[in-house]
Amino acid sequence: MTRYSRISGTGSCLPPRRVTNAELVAELASRGIESSDEWIVERTGIRARHFASPETGASDLGAEAARRAMQAAGVGPGDIDLIIVATSTPDMVFPSTAAILQHKLGIAGCPVFDVQAVCSGFVYALTVADSLIRTGTASRALVIGAEVFSRILDFSDRTTCVLFGDGAGAVVLEASDTPGILASDLHADGKHVGILCVPGTVSGGKVLGDPLLKMDGQAVFKLAVGVLEDAARATLAKSGLQDTDIDWLIPHQANIRIMTSTAKKLKLPLSKLVVTVDQHGNTSAASIPLALDTVVRSGQVKKGDTLMLEGVGGGFTWGAVLLNL
Repeated sequence: MTRYSRISGTGSCLPPRRVTNAELVAELASRGIESSDEWIVERTGIRARHFASPETGASDLGAEAARRAMQAAGVGPGDIDLIIVATSTPDMVFPSTAAILQHKLGIAGCPVFDVQAVCSGFVYALTVADSLIRTGTASRALVIGAEVFSRILDFSDRTTCVLFGDGAGAVVLEASDTPGILASDLHADGKHVGILCVPGTVSGGKVLGDPLLKMDGQAVFKLAVGVLEDAARATLAKSGLQDTDIDWLIPHQANIRIMTSTAKKLKLPLSKLVVTVDQHGNTSAASIPLALDTVVRSGQVKKGDTLMLEGVGGGFTWGAVLLNL
């Protein structure tokens, strides 16, 4: 009998502090930087985002999202035999955020590791978990995207600091005799490293380089729209389905203009586009599972729906996953 994997539960977590555009604009003004709610909304679609408190790490947000996903799936810590965390803002240099999160969940013994593909991280992690379940290496996995991007923002750069927020999303992915994950398509091209990066590292107890986010917004936009369409079409081809079979497009919540452009290229009505970027901002690897949990819990997305998940991020990385919920 062929072995597949299916999502059996979703969960998410946002830090309590919600920062509206008005609040952020006021903070920037105190630093002598001019911006406005209208400027932010027009260019990004973002109206608010959440920032974590200084003592809150990616593992804290991820663990809470995981607990909610496990509760939704009706499973406990003892039922989990794999944990993969997608993050670009880990708690420590090492060990992995997955190991720290594993302990916070009261789980021990199963393999755990982080995936670093920036905003494509959840798509990468979900594809890896699906492969490990299909081969019998695991039977029930926690796949988590968790970020505290507020820690790496340059608040003197109004073009980037208004974009990002903190949060986490998680799914329980488990073995099934009916298809859940239908197909995936992953890519990267390192020649584009410089257009979206945090060019710093730790050496000898000091930070070398610049530990704050840098982005060439126009270059990212141009690249993102093209590769997202290509990845989605490649995934559809692998599954034998058509764009008309997609019930919901859940893209990485980066920028409303990238998202709507991708939907139009796939000839999908905007009514099929899941949008949470307005309230969450860009939460990098957390954005897709956070958006997924939001629409599942609201009842907008239902069991049996066919979903296209797709992400693009620094590296440059990109990919898509097609699944039946």
